This record gives sequence, structure tokens and C-alpha cells, in this order.
Amino acid sequence: MIILRHKDYYLAAIVGFLIGWFVLMPIKNFGFSLTPLLIITSVVFFTFFGPFCMFILKQFSIFWPVFDQFGKFAAVGSLNSFVDLAVLNFLIFITDISVGFYFSLFKTFSFVLAKTSSYFWNKFWTFESKESVSWREYLKFSVFTVIGLIINVGIATLIVNYLKPPVHIDDKIWANIGAVGAIIISMFWNFLSYKNIVFKNA
Repeated sequence: MIILRHKDYYLAAIVGFLIGWFVLMPIKNFGFSLTPLLIITSVVFFTFFGPFCMFILKQFSIFWPVFDQFGKFAAVGSLNSFVDLAVLNFLIFITDISVGFYFSLFKTFSFVLAKTSSYFWNKFWTFESKESVSWREYLKFSVFTVIGLIINVGIATLIVNYLKPPVHIDDKIWANIGAVGAIIISMFWNFLSYKNIVFKNA
């Protein structure tokens, strides 16, 4: 039997609301105009889409209980992915630099910012740790996050700087494709390491 906890749906709605705003920066960098209708549609859609996805994953948790926890992790991961993309695209937007060394530097900064948010969301919501924030736990989180950072930035850099984009693909769009590919791969690393090592006593 699924326990429908209102807190999960409220937090999923907050996550969706934030994503609705953060997704606008990549859209702006793709050349789209941020009209009031687009902004309202994005924010409203994701605000309702978050709880909807949470409900679907809770149905799967009837058969595989890990889906309940993974649903929250996916919501947090999605939020932090868009924090990552929003910061990266903001830096690209203000500098007009989307390749080379500075791209890797921008990606590192956006990744670290997203992972700082990730620690608190995952600790207190995804894995529901009752322990207070400690340097030891944060150090473990940091170690596995740094490994995730190497995976994330390395894959993004490999795609963007060493693989040529297909014909008619703009450099800015290719930069985002590289960033998304890196996010997906590093997401699985993060879930397994956080669940089995960092927050294993939660």
C-alpha cells in the first residue's frame, strides 16, 4: 500500500515551480523570445508536472519500493540539473563564450552550485536523514560529488570540445547537448553513491 504523504507532493510542486523558472535561461540562449505567455506556461506546467510525476512513480513503488525514493531523487536531480543549465547558460549569455577552456570553467562552476543545493535536498527529503549536518557526512558527500564532477565535466568537455556537432547544430545548442549528456550519466553515479554510502544510515 502506498502512503500518500502530502509533504512529498508539496515539495514536488516547489521543485517544479523552480524548474519552470530555471528552464527559461537555456530557452533564451536558444534564441527564443521570453514572452509573458511562455514564462507563465513554463512555470504553471512544471508546477503541476512535478507532483504528477511523483504520483506515477509512487504507483511503481507498489512493486519496486525503491521507486518512491528514486522519484524524489529524480525530482531533486531535475531541479539541480536545471540549476546547472541555467547558470551555465547565463554565463554563456553574458560572455558569448560556449567552447574551449572557459566553457569547462563555466561548467565546473555551475556544477558545484547545483551540487551544493543537491546536498540539502537529498539529505532532508530524498533520503530523509535524521542526523544533523556534519562535516564528516558533508566530506563524504563532497568526495563522491567531486568524482561526479570529474565524470560530469569530463563527459561534457569530451562532447563539446572533441566531438564535432552535426551539420546545422549551433555551438550553443551543442554545448547544452554536451551538458545534458553529462548530467544523465553522472546522475546514476550520484544516486548509487549517495544511497549506499553517504546517506546509508538514513
